[in-house]
Amino acid sequence: MKPSTDKRALWAKAFRERTVWLRACKLGLSVGCLQAAVNQGDFWLRHAVDGAVVAKTIVSPLIGFTLVLFSAAGTWVQKTLEQNTYENI
Repeated sequence: MKPSTDKRALWAKAFRERTVWLRACKLGLSVGCLQAAVNQGDFWLRHAVDGAVVAKTIVSPLIGFTLVLFSAAGTWVQKTLEQNTYENI
């Protein structure tokens, strides 16, 4: 198998790993919610909410989740590649 195919398969496998998704849920959603509270909280407290504020409040946790999901998957792939390299030595 070519290395690029191996790496692509590892990425696909990483996105099927429970630990990757759990890390994204724990860290990504919590940080995203905190970011939404900091950035849009004043609008919510003043009851000055419109469609844009609602959209930003929903999108912020999704961005955090996506960032951590890809980061956790990349870490999983890197760790798996390193383990396979050490086993082949």
